[in-house]
Amino acid sequence: MTDLLARYSAFVDEVLLPLEPLVLSNPWPAVEPQLEVARQAARDRGLWAPHLPVEWGGLALPLASFAEVSAILGRTPIGHYACNVQAPDVGNMELLLTHGSPEHQKQWLRPLAAGRIRSCFAMTEPGRAGSNPVWLDTTAVRDGTDWVINGRKWWTSSAEGASFAVTMAVTNPAAAKPHHRASMFLVPTDTPGFALERNIPVMGHVGGGWASHGEVTFTNCRVPASALIAAEGAGFALAQERLGPGRVHHCMRWIGICDRALELMCRYALQRELSPGDPLANKQVVRHWIAESRAEITAARLFVRDVAHLLERDGAHGAREEVSMIKYFVPQVMQRVLDRAVQVHGGYGLTDATPLAGWYAHERASRIYDGPDEVHKDAVARRTLLRFAKATP
Repeated sequence: MTDLLARYSAFVDEVLLPLEPLVLSNPWPAVEPQLEVARQAARDRGLWAPHLPVEWGGLALPLASFAEVSAILGRTPIGHYACNVQAPDVGNMELLLTHGSPEHQKQWLRPLAAGRIRSCFAMTEPGRAGSNPVWLDTTAVRDGTDWVINGRKWWTSSAEGASFAVTMAVTNPAAAKPHHRASMFLVPTDTPGFALERNIPVMGHVGGGWASHGEVTFTNCRVPASALIAAEGAGFALAQERLGPGRVHHCMRWIGICDRALELMCRYALQRELSPGDPLANKQVVRHWIAESRAEITAARLFVRDVAHLLERDGAHGAREEVSMIKYFVPQVMQRVLDRAVQVHGGYGLTDATPLAGWYAHERASRIYDGPDEVHKDAVARRTLLRFAKATP
């Protein structure tokens, strides 16, 4: 494993970091050809799809090992994409690998695993709280051998250029338990009635291609019965199963961002002089920022490693509280580290000469998507108090 991590580090340093200036200053169509060259380099170096079984072209790494890879790839905004472990594709691959039918796997998982196509995940809706995934307006109604889907979704990341959308829709609004009302469908994006309405600007930037966040509509969008993933009414359970390991993926990527931000902060502090012979690194406040960042990054890394092992041992249900805790703990560490790094860089840190400004803007979303901080904190506190209440005479 040590050798493999070293190979991933070398790949980031030798292949991906030199591409960053191009990626940070150009729209997606201009950089996609160069990124395809980088993806081929990942294949050639035996670094492709570390999360997938060998028979699907991957390295079959367990979650805890893949988490270490994710931290290395997280040092650059293009690391995960270069190795075909980018969100939302990585979650969709895991979903189809476990619950997809043989037809789904042959038609969609095989090319997705090979990096020939991309996908998106359509769950969040403009008119409904994203923190309440059982409250959906989008419906799928059975019509003979087909399902007819109607609704509107947004924050459908990477919708532009995606070949299919994994879509949550209500199939049984009268189900006694809200968690059994929705189902999950595989919807090809060239299906009549599916439309990408726009890419949503994020912090003033309108991304494209994989780096986009789409608003999509389903208007009498007809798919065959075979488009249903797993069982009818299993949509919520599938989404939760998908999100557990996904939160570990995200957390280790954020730790990778922290690692790179700390590296940039230290290098700049050593070279930037306030006066001849007086670098920023001589200032006590800067040294304290570096020390605080190192401690917080180390704590976050150990926490996520522990949760990854817990997930492997006990599954998503057994690690539910711990997954919630890393989901709100790590983004707050990342925000503090990024803020210090930007501050050390001064005005230079606000430009796109480094990835800091892009991360500072776009990763603010980490405290919102996959469940906002407040929802996770409330869930952890509620379960903690319940244990104490039961133990009180």
